[in-house]
Amino acid sequence: MSVITLTTDLGLNDHYVGVLKGSILKQYPEAKIVDITHHIPAYNILQAAFTLKNAYQAFPDGSIHIVGVTPNAGVESEHLLVYEDGHYFIGADNGLFSLMFPKLPKKIYRLNLTAENELISFPSRDIYTKAACHLAKGGTMEMIGQQSKDMVERTMFQATTIDNLIKGMAIHIDHYGNIITNIDESTFNAFGRNREFKIEFRHGDYNINEISKSYNDVPEGEKLALFSSNKLLEIAMNQGNASQLLGIRESDIIRIEFYDR
Repeated sequence: MSVITLTTDLGLNDHYVGVLKGSILKQYPEAKIVDITHHIPAYNILQAAFTLKNAYQAFPDGSIHIVGVTPNAGVESEHLLVYEDGHYFIGADNGLFSLMFPKLPKKIYRLNLTAENELISFPSRDIYTKAACHLAKGGTMEMIGQQSKDMVERTMFQATTIDNLIKGMAIHIDHYGNIITNIDESTFNAFGRNREFKIEFRHGDYNINEISKSYNDVPEGEKLALFSSNKLLEIAMNQGNASQLLGIRESDIIRIEFYDR
């Protein structure tokens, strides 16, 4: 039995998520549907890419992931079925998949499915559930799409190094107010070379000069920095909301300055 996951910006106040699940179950009653999240900020494909990139590997190979964020409703819109790392991904050709994967996915197909009434007003329902159920029943990618060698590409702002600085940014604020940056552990280690450092944000009003291994390394209410399970630098607060208390929002600059003893 194939797992079908849902990642959308639909929220839970309306009927849309229920409609998606109903459409899947109507076509394939045996489906095992898992909600990754429906609280992606509206139209924010960067957050959708970040969320799904950090979630999909927890699912078994062969899982099918529907991404309903900025799905570009309309007859002329392009929709993709992508196969990479043993998983299937279904979503709009809007650059999201290029943000998830460092290189072109192993297989890219442009979906040729149509809506029953020839009016595509809700692609996640009209197109994506059809594709997902087709795959879940054992259908092939070739039957519902035309193979492609490219897709819309977008680039995420990368952390940069200059002189004795790493300059990055906050790319995600989680439910607890923890701040995930785009500064990865390998860059930090290679550039830092065990030198002393200070992590600066909010115009230098707050600094951190050590990397913790867990939230409990500091007293309750104290700020800290650590590398989370995805190997990205995280600014947090032990049992507190770092984003609110430190005034850091998505896209704010995070700097690490290194210096010799």
